[in-house]
Amino acid sequence: MQYPNIPKGTRDFSFNEISRRNYIIETIRKKFEIFGFNPIETTSIEYMSTLINKYGEEGDYLMFKLLHSGNSLKRGISDFMKKIIENFKFKKKQVDFTTLLTEHISNKALRYDLTVPLIRYVAMHRNTIIFPFKRYQIQPVWRAERPQKGRFREFYQCDADIIGHNYLSLWQEIELIQLCDDIFTKLNIPIVISINHRDILRGLGEISGIKNDLWKDFTTSLDKWNKIGKDSVRKEMIRKGISSKSFDKVEFFFDMKENFYKKEKYLTTAFENSEKGKKGVKDISFIFNMINNLSLQKTQLEWNISLARGMNYYTGTILEIFPYNNRKENSIGGGGRYDLSNFFGMNNTYGVGISFGLDRIYLVMEKENLFKNIYNTSSKVLFINFGDEESSYAYKMINYLRKEGISTQLYPNPIKIGAQFKYASDNHIPFAIIVGKDEIKKNKIKVKNIKKRTEKEYDNLKKVIESIKKLN
Repeated sequence: MQYPNIPKGTRDFSFNEISRRNYIIETIRKKFEIFGFNPIETTSIEYMSTLINKYGEEGDYLMFKLLHSGNSLKRGISDFMKKIIENFKFKKKQVDFTTLLTEHISNKALRYDLTVPLIRYVAMHRNTIIFPFKRYQIQPVWRAERPQKGRFREFYQCDADIIGHNYLSLWQEIELIQLCDDIFTKLNIPIVISINHRDILRGLGEISGIKNDLWKDFTTSLDKWNKIGKDSVRKEMIRKGISSKSFDKVEFFFDMKENFYKKEKYLTTAFENSEKGKKGVKDISFIFNMINNLSLQKTQLEWNISLARGMNYYTGTILEIFPYNNRKENSIGGGGRYDLSNFFGMNNTYGVGISFGLDRIYLVMEKENLFKNIYNTSSKVLFINFGDEESSYAYKMINYLRKEGISTQLYPNPIKIGAQFKYASDNHIPFAIIVGKDEIKKNKIKVKNIKKRTEKEYDNLKKVIESIKKLN
């Protein structure tokens, strides 16, 4: 006998879990809209040509690629086999058969994030979009990661981005920091926002002599500094071709524990001959000084010079968000500034945005017991089922309550009343309405408050509605 199962890294959700997830989504959605962002949705499936080389080598590797279907797949396999035979027959140069096979049997993939699809969307609709374009998007993405706590293969991202035809001022970063503070204050999660700048990393690369062709390797390894430690990052960089001498020149900056002003002083001195580095420090200084003039509620801003965010498309300020109470856990959000000029023929187009991981936020709230007062309350009223005659009498009331916007259900079968009350309690339905033979005879409506275990009789349905709305 085969037992049902689901793929690793995916999950089903109960109605209580969905209620809690919806609470997070609605909190984020409302804050996005208060800050002036408008919703869009993009397709779950994108052409691989849209996604490849946008995320770095690791991103390309973790992408869920989709097979062609039907005759397209047959033709692809046939063409692949012809290429192999041709290669062996004419002894051509060595071929990566895995890459060759993929090219012949797949040209689409599941969405890896929401940023690159946004860029593709902007490129396709550039003549109708009003710039600056402020959009938010709350949709699932897929990554073929090794499943573990906080890492899933299917998960939701909640993104907000601003796209402009000209350079966007650093007030956008300040807006995003304020947005984060508002959202996580509402969710009752104190957070730390780590901030850095890609130009600062460029400057450190310049003064340490790291070659341009090793830049991506440098940032990819550096981004693991707080996860795997300095020694492991050093070994990884050396393995990729970055010399130990280059690493030694900049190691000090990544380990600095000093406050913002001392870091600013050290880097300003170090970047005497690096224009890139100077610009990065100037931008970070502006953001810190402006934030100091504002009042953040549950947010601490810190400058983390080892923060790199390995995505290839980042070009300026970068952010990462951690729960304050456990900063060693996975981040619950991140973002930054990017230049769209190299994508899809768009010139002088720039973006800055933030992305929250719904599933990781959920895990934090669950761990901190922040869901204790959030239940599934889609139904407000349960009518007790006494049989066909009583149900027929009650059904006009059921329809009236629904028209008044009160979610109401009739228990499916006339079983013991105690079992029906238990159903209401287990499903957090706050009120049960009892209309049995005695109530029909007396022209009364009995309402039971499930939580308080109190009952009250009413003469008409309007009074019942007033009572339910008032008590709920």
